[in-house]
Amino acid sequence: MAKKKDNTAEIGFEEQIWSAADKLRGNIDASEYKNVVLGLIFLKYISDKFDQKYQELVEEGEGFEEDRDEYASENIFFVPENARWKTIAAAAHTPEIGKVIDEAMRQIEAENNKLKGILPKNFARQELDKQRLGEVVDLFTNVKMAEKGDSRDILGRTYEYCLARFAEAEGKNAGEFYTPACIVKTLVEVIEPYHGRVYDPCCGSGGMFVQSADFVKRHQGNINDISVYGQESNPTTWKMATMNLAIRGIDADLGGRNKDTFSEDLHEDKKFDFILANPPFNSKEWGGREHRNDPRWDYGTPPEGNANFAWVQHMIHHLSRPNGRMGMVLANGALSSQTNNEGVIRSRIVDADLVEGIIAMPDRLFYTTGIPVSLWIITRNKKQPGKTLFIDARDMGTMVSRRLREFTDEDIAKVSTAFDAFRDGTLETEKGFSAIATTEDIKAQDYILTPGRYVGVAEVEEDDEPFDEKMTRLTGEIAKCFEESNRLQEQIKKNLEAIGYGL
Repeated sequence: MAKKKDNTAEIGFEEQIWSAADKLRGNIDASEYKNVVLGLIFLKYISDKFDQKYQELVEEGEGFEEDRDEYASENIFFVPENARWKTIAAAAHTPEIGKVIDEAMRQIEAENNKLKGILPKNFARQELDKQRLGEVVDLFTNVKMAEKGDSRDILGRTYEYCLARFAEAEGKNAGEFYTPACIVKTLVEVIEPYHGRVYDPCCGSGGMFVQSADFVKRHQGNINDISVYGQESNPTTWKMATMNLAIRGIDADLGGRNKDTFSEDLHEDKKFDFILANPPFNSKEWGGREHRNDPRWDYGTPPEGNANFAWVQHMIHHLSRPNGRMGMVLANGALSSQTNNEGVIRSRIVDADLVEGIIAMPDRLFYTTGIPVSLWIITRNKKQPGKTLFIDARDMGTMVSRRLREFTDEDIAKVSTAFDAFRDGTLETEKGFSAIATTEDIKAQDYILTPGRYVGVAEVEEDDEPFDEKMTRLTGEIAKCFEESNRLQEQIKKNLEAIGYGL
């Protein structure tokens, strides 16, 4: 066991947890195992928050440290004595550690209505190596927050880090619960959700909300100035979102249960100031036949075989007036498709002057697919009426592995700065990167919104080498290549002859 240090954040706590978790996993599928790790992070978080308040009440000396109302008034989960982390830590190196954690989860759910049916209770399973589980518990015990401040930051970062690593491990199935942080951050920086209601109708594990809260903090705002609303159809993912947001101190209304957004809109009567979403790409089984006459289809009935424009219209329907703003991720086909009424719907949305901007993103940003996507920025009250900003960022980003690209903070800043300047009327467009088009320009392009049609090709730096000199140099280089090719060809012939296979 590594020697303990006071501040595990300085030694890469997220990486330590993942490394230990990876060993602990054994033969359990990543999709199932993530609930073990993420559940343990959550258990440690709520125990830390409870202990912090508990000590404050003890010091006050009024005898209220076991009064549940004292915790509820500050939105802190009450943790029964046998479920507190000291009990977990004491059992870390016993064969019963799994049972102790499961029982702690049950007791916490029994004391807190918000958590009923949310917490994982699968730590006693035979497949889980109890010795390694105890080592992971030791790592969490080593997060000392009494002197270091709130544990929310470290444990919140760890939750997000593990979500990303599980997404990488699960590959194509990860799209249900994880959107790469760089894509979420791009949307948030462009949408700028400072205050008001923020909504995600397919919220996954809650990444859009976490980034929105971080944005408010970075800009010296108050997290209490935003209200969070979401919906998620997958029951396991819905539970992950509930835990993720609780760790971050974000009080969210996720509808009270998991439910498909199209079949039952849990926020049917609400309008939202900001909407952020990454809906499933090109979803075929979305119930289109049952929802042909849905009141949400203000711009046309979406095709039964593709939910892209059902998602777009659902979100526009929920966008508040007069200043609602939304950003969403869509597969690139939605930019140009003319079939099954999609072209008509897109043209009506453009004519309604709702499309503030389109950002073409690079490929290989997702663990789930290598296809490129586009970000749609839709605004009810555009600062530049009748105009749309097109950004072509396809050549941006940095490869961080053979399969995965990341949109860096510098890339995000370039895009968000362009939107700020566009809104202020000060943008100097850059050929190959940005362009401003009028509604008439878009109409002339048959309402196709592919940014490359508008931004053109980046100008290539002038080559001042004289033509005759360049041709002399290039032909000389080609001649040398031919000579080397002939030499290698002769060498190959000799080698074949030496083993009896002459040409």
